[in-house]
Amino acid sequence: MCGRYVRRSDKQKLGDTFRVGKLTDIPLEAAPDYNIAPTTRQPVIRNSRDTGEREMVAMRWGMVPHFAKSLADFKGFSTINAQAETLMSKAVWRVPLQRRRCLVPADGFYEWRKLDAKTKQPYAFMMKSGEPFALAGVWDGWKDPATEEWLQSFAIITTTPNELTATVHDRMPVILKRSDYDRWLRREGSERPPVDLLRPYDADEMTVHTVDPRVGNVRNNEPGLCTPWECSPNSL
Repeated sequence: MCGRYVRRSDKQKLGDTFRVGKLTDIPLEAAPDYNIAPTTRQPVIRNSRDTGEREMVAMRWGMVPHFAKSLADFKGFSTINAQAETLMSKAVWRVPLQRRRCLVPADGFYEWRKLDAKTKQPYAFMMKSGEPFALAGVWDGWKDPATEEWLQSFAIITTTPNELTATVHDRMPVILKRSDYDRWLRREGSERPPVDLLRPYDADEMTVHTVDPRVGNVRNNEPGLCTPWECSPNSL
């Protein structure tokens, strides 16, 4: 699973990388965040229903499907990730995959490897280029029956690991190539969803390093959390 990620790029970098309108249109939630956790509001990119152009909006991480009877049913971690292999077969993901796909801006993601019965070592996976990238996501809108307010939320799609991430975990988030952004964001619901894009990313373009175990506590959020950290001899 992908249960924590990092975004260290500022508004200007995100706007340039993902070709999103004016900087004034980028939500405050797009500020750098070094320990992004489920249920927080984070920026995602989708195609505008009105103009067809890319827009960045803030959504809750942990998708609440439109047919949910209450938010309480989806307070846990069950919908922060969607497995690529079951997107077409599970009702919770089928419609979002067809019509509501999005990009999740990131500069890295964290995974943990068990060292012994009591210790887990976190690792940060990033691009060798140092550039931000897009995780493949799906989103949905849910109307609270009590307040009639709408909540938009998203999930990150995961797939089998590449050679690099397999050394730490048995899943990895789907990372999309820039040349595939337009195809992934297309909102037309008549054609088959581009599930062929949901594959492991090229390991040769990625890097990994150990990070401070304090990243395990969501209250810790500072630039140093995603920088290299010296750990035990069991590290990669």
